[in-house]
Amino acid sequence: MSVEDPCWREWMRAAQAGDRARYAALLKAVLPPLRRAARARWPRAGAAEIEDVVQETLLALHASRHLYDPERPFMPFLFGILRFRGADVMRRTHRNMGRETNIDDVPETSGALATNSKVEEGLDAVTLRAALSQLPPGQRQALELTKLQEMSLEEASAASGMSVVALKVATHRGIKALRKLLDGSG
Repeated sequence: MSVEDPCWREWMRAAQAGDRARYAALLKAVLPPLRRAARARWPRAGAAEIEDVVQETLLALHASRHLYDPERPFMPFLFGILRFRGADVMRRTHRNMGRETNIDDVPETSGALATNSKVEEGLDAVTLRAALSQLPPGQRQALELTKLQEMSLEEASAASGMSVVALKVATHRGIKALRKLLDGSG
């Protein structure tokens, strides 16, 4: 733990009384020890994670500044917040790591960020038209109007005579059926 500046306790007391200047000075003064403490506690964390921990700590300090007892040292109060908020940030970060791809690590020419690659391989207008022709007339019309002609639901409703709700249902069912046909499972 860092050595506490004796002014910090007074600045926090003043901040509790509404002194914005002293509160700003306190926040500026505690940033370096907070960053050092976060790096020491989570040595494998990246710079962005450490900064997230520091920012979450400062936000929590702001929200709970009324709980600080000016008769007690300030740094244990601050580092207690750091410990709990930092654990939350690290947990959230590691939980999301399996679901996210850091795009900074992917080359610009990589196909890793491509979407719908299985469907788009070899899919051409002839194949799409053939699959569309196998759909029931209502689904086919709904897809042609909303997806191919890119009409709004209101426009497609007026053109087809179908209600907006019926058009949504037909479009949803048509897409589902079209996927099965294009994947070869239909």
